[in-house]
Amino acid sequence: MSEFAFELELCAHLERRGEEILARQLGASVAAPGGRILDVVRVEPGPEFDDRTEITGETIPDAAIAADVGPGRARYWKDAFDGFHPDHARRAMERACEIGFLERERRKGREYVRQVTRYPDWYGRIVGIENKPDLGRPGDLESQLRTDVSLGLVDEVVLATESYVTRAHLNRIPEEVGVWRVHRNETGIDLEVIREPTSLAVDEPGIELLESHPGRTDVDVVSREEKARARRRIAERAYGKGWRTYEFPGCTACSAKQTQNATLPHCEWHGRIVDANAECGPSCPGYEPGSAPDVDLEAERDRETAWRAEPDGRRRRQSGLDQFR
Repeated sequence: MSEFAFELELCAHLERRGEEILARQLGASVAAPGGRILDVVRVEPGPEFDDRTEITGETIPDAAIAADVGPGRARYWKDAFDGFHPDHARRAMERACEIGFLERERRKGREYVRQVTRYPDWYGRIVGIENKPDLGRPGDLESQLRTDVSLGLVDEVVLATESYVTRAHLNRIPEEVGVWRVHRNETGIDLEVIREPTSLAVDEPGIELLESHPGRTDVDVVSREEKARARRRIAERAYGKGWRTYEFPGCTACSAKQTQNATLPHCEWHGRIVDANAECGPSCPGYEPGSAPDVDLEAERDRETAWRAEPDGRRRRQSGLDQFR
């Protein structure tokens, strides 16, 4: 089974089991952005999750959340985003207004912004899942998991595999990492918990492993504040992105296969789920040009999960001098 298909089927299974937000391929580094990508992220709802679903179905830019502006009196946008690079601040402000998290008005040629609602305490525990169907080809698995544990950016880390898990396998990965064995069947998959994960110290400073050299390893100490903000970025990215980020190829061999609660791209020529961006096209011997299956993945996510694609929003009607038009 390809890692891509394994990942999609695991996400479909986890989604069916609970109300968590699931997403694929999210960055999980702080000191070295892009240095670590988590295969799957599971975000558990927090106490104000319903409030988050009413704002927007998109990712709220972190700069807009961190800006010195709330739902009270509007502020000149440059003052609100003081401390951010001007270009980054401008993009974040524009995007936040576009998706309905900020609203703005113009006074004497200057733009003023305010939040339409207070940013809610909407997410709880965050779980990172590393997919490795075949433990016989581990790659950098051990190093990746040790980085996750020492950094402590997510609450728990789990390794998911189809391989038979031996004591030798368990001894080669940090003991804090949980292990799931995935069993496929006619109706989907079942999870066998080989080892429960240990909660990581997300509220304490972490150590991010940067590069390894003969005789030394370069690291960076990540503060609690940096970790908290990175966790918020992960949660927001997961909410806006989800896991249905794949495409259906325009090929007569490809069909939309219903697996559990999800529609996946299945290739009759390969006899399996395929990654359209990496595997499909004229270079494939089984390729025959055709129309891609008509599948609305956003509507499916809206229907199958607690996420809302187009909420009513929280835009308020003000009166008096501060009225927005």
